[in-house]
Amino acid sequence: MLAGFSIPVLLAGFALAALVVLLTGLRITSLVDRLADRTGMGEAIAGAVLLGASTSLSGTIVSMTVAFDGYASLAYANSIGGIAAQTAFLAVADIVYRRANLEHAAADLANIFQAVILVILLTLPLLASAQPEFTVFAVHPVSLAIPALYVAALLATRALRETPMWLPVTTDDTREDTPENESDESRQTSTTRLFVMFFLLMLVMGTAGWVIAKTASEITGRMALSETLVGALATAVVTSMPELVTTVAAVRRGALQLAVGGIIGGNTFDTLFLTAADVSYREGSLYHGVTVGDQFWTLTAILMTGILLSGLILRQRNGPGRIGAESVAILAIYAGAITLQVAGSAAE
Repeated sequence: MLAGFSIPVLLAGFALAALVVLLTGLRITSLVDRLADRTGMGEAIAGAVLLGASTSLSGTIVSMTVAFDGYASLAYANSIGGIAAQTAFLAVADIVYRRANLEHAAADLANIFQAVILVILLTLPLLASAQPEFTVFAVHPVSLAIPALYVAALLATRALRETPMWLPVTTDDTREDTPENESDESRQTSTTRLFVMFFLLMLVMGTAGWVIAKTASEITGRMALSETLVGALATAVVTSMPELVTTVAAVRRGALQLAVGGIIGGNTFDTLFLTAADVSYREGSLYHGVTVGDQFWTLTAILMTGILLSGLILRQRNGPGRIGAESVAILAIYAGAITLQVAGSAAE
């Protein structure tokens, strides 16, 4: 379909779709923050479900589209690479929040529990690829286990919020999740209308994600680029840009639990990319169509999530420059992973 377009035109289409994703993600943040207060679900859960799902939609479309076109590695790397990129974005948000370490100020058990679930979900694809290939209608059983575990985790998170068995210690730097007072003008917009606006923006992001997928796969094929490199460092970063914008915007609004929950929840939601991609990939198990480079990014994402989880539990109050030591480590690991990936691709 795109065969008649030149590389510059394809790159321009890719860039334009990326800009649409970025601007739409910025608008969605304020909507989700208001919906969190209106519905009473709280910032952490709203971040995990509404913000995480909406900002991840374009990435989901990318993974499904390229998997259907037969690019298993690109589909897988887009999902896992997005998780690594978004975790790094949270470290960037920690730099933006100058009052204290973000992981200290945004203490919330729901985010800690979601991070634990994320580590479990990231382990499943590695277990699948380590065993002989087995599929049911070209879908691996792990792809069925991932959404089941995801839904169970959401129910458990809700129960955790309603009846917590542990509570974080409150300090002067802790920002608690309390509903904001809306202006008279804002209250005139009904909750139903807010949801309608939210879903319309999601539709725009999904369309932009489809454009990104088609242009990226065409460019990859024509230029003989590494699918892992394009997936982890191009489509993944581009489709994850809304997370960077929404996280920084949420921090500036003082919605710290929403910022952290949006990243961790978005990362957890991103594992559903794998299920969607495996269903779309008709040549067998997606997990057996990937490369060692793709598994490298899975391990990197697990390592970065583990460090983030340790920061959420340890709650270092003031690190270097008031950012947490975990944020410094996360950025260093991500930069190192990119360097190794680029160097490895250049050597091939």
